[in-house]
Amino acid sequence: MASDSSSNLRITIESNPPESRLAELNIKCWPKWGCSPGKYQLKFDAEETCYLLKGKVKAYPKGSSEFVEFGVGDLVTIPKGLHCTWDVSVAVDKYYKFESTAASSS
Repeated sequence: MASDSSSNLRITIESNPPESRLAELNIKCWPKWGCSPGKYQLKFDAEETCYLLKGKVKAYPKGSSEFVEFGVGDLVTIPKGLHCTWDVSVAVDKYYKFESTAASSS
C-alpha cells in the first residue's frame, strides 16, 4: 500500500547553528537523552528537534540504503512518521524536544 510513504520524510540538519539561534530555541531548558554505541530501531510519532552535545549517528530511513549522518554541534529535525535505524558509532548526548500535538492522555 503506502510502503514508500516515508520516502518524502527528510531529516534536516543545521550544522553549528549560532549561539543566538540556540538561545532563541531555549535549548538548555529541553530534556536531555543519551545512548551508547549500537543500532536502534526508532519510530517518530511526533516531529523531534534535537541538538547533539556528543556523538555521531548515521540514520537509515526504513527501506533505504541511503543514510543521513550527524553529530556534535548539529541541530537536527526529524519528521513525524519517520521509521529509521540509528547506527550510533560514538555515544550520544543530546537536548531534544517533540512538537506538541493535541492532548493525548490515556
